[in-house]
Amino acid sequence: MESYLRAGLAIYNAGEFHAAHDAWEDYWLDLDRDTADERFLHGLIQFTAVVHHTDDSNWEGIRGLAGSAANYLADLPAEYRGVNVGTVLAYLRAVRDDPEYVERVSPPRLTEDGVVLFPDDLDFDASAVAALVLAEEFGYEEAVLERATEFARADLKAGDEGSRFITFLMDFVRQPENRALIFQRLQQHVQRREFRETDVDGLFE
Repeated sequence: MESYLRAGLAIYNAGEFHAAHDAWEDYWLDLDRDTADERFLHGLIQFTAVVHHTDDSNWEGIRGLAGSAANYLADLPAEYRGVNVGTVLAYLRAVRDDPEYVERVSPPRLTEDGVVLFPDDLDFDASAVAALVLAEEFGYEEAVLERATEFARADLKAGDEGSRFITFLMDFVRQPENRALIFQRLQQHVQRREFRETDVDGLFE
């Protein structure tokens, strides 16, 4: 869960409120209902929806989402899995009681153990999650990111910590201004690796 959680926190803090929930949703869907982790992620997902919709001026919709998210988080500790749930809950309750609060007060940052995480803070595993989320959000071919992740993990297993796949995946997450170029180069490296592996298939059978 840690990689999914950290990826979503970093994406949210980078201002991609809509994309953040995708880092948590697939993991959340597989959790047993009404467990602490399920309520935690369910609440965070709805919290990001509240923040995403703050420009809509749909006050009743925002009020309903804020109330629902607050209910999911209400019984959790103020810091759960290191995340500042208490701060989020206070914001949600304020929005529930007065939806126009979103126009007066910025939404809180999400922290882990008191630290605001950004994409630059993510390790490879969390970056791999974030890369797929951002690919979906911005229309990049997800299959390329999936293959690059496979190659990166194979390189790590082989002891190649300087793998270009690792570097490009992490740069894809960390450098939005260069994302299109990084994706193009990553795609080229994936194609080359696939060709190389296909080229030697069957030679020693």
